[in-house]
Amino acid sequence: MEAVRRWRAGWRYPTTLLCIYGFFSTVKPLEPFLIPYLTGPDKNLTTEQVVNQILPVWTYSYLSMLVPVFLLTDWLRYKPVVVFQCVTLFITTGMILWLKSVPALQAMEFFYGVVTASEVAYFSYIYSVVDLKRYRKATSYCRSVQLLGYTVGSVLGQLLVSFNLMSYNNILVLTLVLTAIALVTSCLLPMPQQSMFFHRRKQTATEETKRHVDGTGDATEHTIRDKVSLEDIKDKTVEKGETEDDAGEKWNEKGPQADDLEELVRAESCSQVLLQLWRDFRQCYSSRQLLYWSVWWAMATCGYNQTVNYVQMLWEDVQPSQNFSIYNGGVEAVSYLLSAGTAYGIGFTEVRWELWGELALGGFSGLGATALFLMTFIGNIWVCYVSYVIFKCLYMLLITIAMYQIAADLSMERYALVFGANNFGALALQTILTSIVVDSRGLGLSIIPQFTIYASYHLIIAVVFSLRGLFTIWKAEKRSSKESDPPGKNEPRDSDEHRL
Repeated sequence: MEAVRRWRAGWRYPTTLLCIYGFFSTVKPLEPFLIPYLTGPDKNLTTEQVVNQILPVWTYSYLSMLVPVFLLTDWLRYKPVVVFQCVTLFITTGMILWLKSVPALQAMEFFYGVVTASEVAYFSYIYSVVDLKRYRKATSYCRSVQLLGYTVGSVLGQLLVSFNLMSYNNILVLTLVLTAIALVTSCLLPMPQQSMFFHRRKQTATEETKRHVDGTGDATEHTIRDKVSLEDIKDKTVEKGETEDDAGEKWNEKGPQADDLEELVRAESCSQVLLQLWRDFRQCYSSRQLLYWSVWWAMATCGYNQTVNYVQMLWEDVQPSQNFSIYNGGVEAVSYLLSAGTAYGIGFTEVRWELWGELALGGFSGLGATALFLMTFIGNIWVCYVSYVIFKCLYMLLITIAMYQIAADLSMERYALVFGANNFGALALQTILTSIVVDSRGLGLSIIPQFTIYASYHLIIAVVFSLRGLFTIWKAEKRSSKESDPPGKNEPRDSDEHRL
């Protein structure tokens, strides 16, 4: 029993539970076949309804919920949002299974936007319950297991569809069972006592309030009583029907009430956290190199999300699933595995990314644009599959480099802030692109013109960052040549100046 108690109190117990949750919540066998399911006889929706009316709702929902969920996640200390994410995922899967109308499936996309916005809780939870020296190992476990879940889900879905072992509806029922396992696991997670922003100290506001009310605080500390004035308490007691004289007497006789103090301190701490977040934001992005990498992050992630969200519709256009044994699940599984290998291998390369990184961003983005043009204009499903795998691997390679370069000199709080801000920027760009290109209230383009725009968009990224990378290299070589040139005949050497 003592060994079990020690294990539960250590870092392995929450990490294990989070890995189990991450696996079962990402095994989604139907996801690679969602478009054939929606446009097939089960739902009988048209291509235009799915592309131009249903799918854009996810982008709008994700953008609108990202910032509130980010702040709420930290304030509630992660676990409640992890549980809420799993509940919402269960609801989303059930809506796909039982609902058929366009408005109902638009509501489903809204809930799925909430699910994806809540992923910040999954990646942030581990940092609140694990020691700093365990961060890298715990993060590696959680990300690897999540990737394994996506891969297993894709392979499982491909096997079930190819061998006709289950109908699409029964696959969704299986997904509900797996999600229920994840939900039970999320409820077993221990509740963190700290968070990155709102709960940075172990001592809670209630405990600190009681300590000062009891008079046990250190006189040298900046106490809560110093922050709360008599007028604040009077205003609150007057609202409860008391006179100002009664409020003043209560203050003199009993001192500040714990509930009033805690409420005022919480309000002040929230404003201080938001102000500190803004200061950190300005200071982080004052670094020009970090700004350039973040701009690429936002632009490339926008294009990547658009491509991944609508690529099944392109495949359906090139080769309808009713006339062809589709291999979407197998392609997704291969792309996940190769992307993981690519991202892992980049950690062993010895490259001066601060010098060559921007040129790499431009060059590899150009290859990604080429893959997208091939997918769009070569009407062969196997060319589409191979080009998609190449495009995905290139993005995972570059985003890994960008994450490493940005996080190299940041604390954990600023790490989360910058990564969240970059994703918000990507979503803002994606929302603009979706509303103009995809949404039926905008241009409402069909899938081929859409992918022509996505490929051109990546080509613009490639040109901009290739030029920026060449300029960075030219400037570095110019600086190094100046430093290596010997001083002129008429110019005193450093040693001579020193003697003078």
